[in-house]
Amino acid sequence: MDETTPLVGPEIVVVENVSKTFTLRRDNSLKERIVTLGRRGRAHREEFVALDDVSLTIHAGTTVGLIGTNGSGKSTLLKVIGGIVDPSGGSVRRRGRLAALLELGAGFHPDLSGRDNVYLNASILGLSRAETDAQFDSIVAFSEIGDFIDTQVKFYSSGMYVRLAFAVAVHTDPDLLLVDEVLAVGDEAFQRKCMEKIRQFQREGRTIVLVSHSAAQVMDICDQGVVLDHGHVAFTGSAVDAIAVHREILEGHRKEVFAHEQERLAEEQADVEDAPPPGPPQPTIVSLEVLDSEGVATDHVAHAGGIVIEIGVEFPDHRERWNSGVSIDTSQGHQVFSTGTRRMETFHGPTAAGVTTIRYTIPDLTLGGGQYFVNAEILNADGDQWDARWLGASFFVPLELRQSGTAFAHADVAET
Repeated sequence: MDETTPLVGPEIVVVENVSKTFTLRRDNSLKERIVTLGRRGRAHREEFVALDDVSLTIHAGTTVGLIGTNGSGKSTLLKVIGGIVDPSGGSVRRRGRLAALLELGAGFHPDLSGRDNVYLNASILGLSRAETDAQFDSIVAFSEIGDFIDTQVKFYSSGMYVRLAFAVAVHTDPDLLLVDEVLAVGDEAFQRKCMEKIRQFQREGRTIVLVSHSAAQVMDICDQGVVLDHGHVAFTGSAVDAIAVHREILEGHRKEVFAHEQERLAEEQADVEDAPPPGPPQPTIVSLEVLDSEGVATDHVAHAGGIVIEIGVEFPDHRERWNSGVSIDTSQGHQVFSTGTRRMETFHGPTAAGVTTIRYTIPDLTLGGGQYFVNAEILNADGDQWDARWLGASFFVPLELRQSGTAFAHADVAET
């Protein structure tokens, strides 16, 4: 074998042609269910396909990130792998000891104390009483809730739930650890503690399957990525490529939602009766594009190549003075850059009727890998908004394995 070929561990999870269908009822009250008994009851039931013919193989010693939009089937697949939910079709083969953190408080009894729940949860995860006795002090120390260990867990905060549940799970010596978004509930310090434990598990060759909406987290700790879309596996491969596919799916969904919203607004406007006569027509944004440093429209931008934001504005009549602004957001809605004529202490105009084009040139923009969205607005001389395009354009910056975050920079490391 070539020395550069990575070693692949044995199969620890094999999912073959798994499907899962849930029945959703629309008659939720007892009265509604009595009324709809019999043949009419079927009209009040709807089937939802959460997973559709899903197949994947997870090898021992890998860390796999399950990513996808809300409702794509990530959590359902994790529950099927963990044996919490039985598939409607297909099969799952799994080997080794399993520990799962799937839902807040799962496996905990609210009327029992934290101490009793440690033993209950540990027994569910396969530990004997003696093994739990040996690990108990370490579990309590890791969870940092020693003062409340004999308090009923129904009085715990969500953060305390997570601390104790995670502490129990990682002390059961699992071969396979399943982690859902539940870790997002803990505070920042505890999340770092959890990540340190996960890295320890990775060094020890354990297998981790993680559901996360955080691209940075998946990039940081996962070897492989599985992208789910409407219950189907859209992609399986490296974490970097999986994030890129996920971004494309998100952008497609965003465009669909935006188009539906525009249609809905148009229909509402058409249905308005006795509407007051419209005021004088105002300038509107008719186009918004991202150009590369060569002035060519693009949706892929280099880390440090700079961009040009081009805005087309249609004027119904002559305007003496007006303003504009642009901003760039991450896919999570965090602003990474914003500017405009008012910030620059300048203005546009005079401008004749017709379509005019303005360009914001940003030659030294250095962004980390990921999807970014461009917003634009036009305003009158007093700063009152005429029109805006929120998320009107987007571009993708290639992901970089050597770093993460919204800033791109070259870094060197040396030992002194």
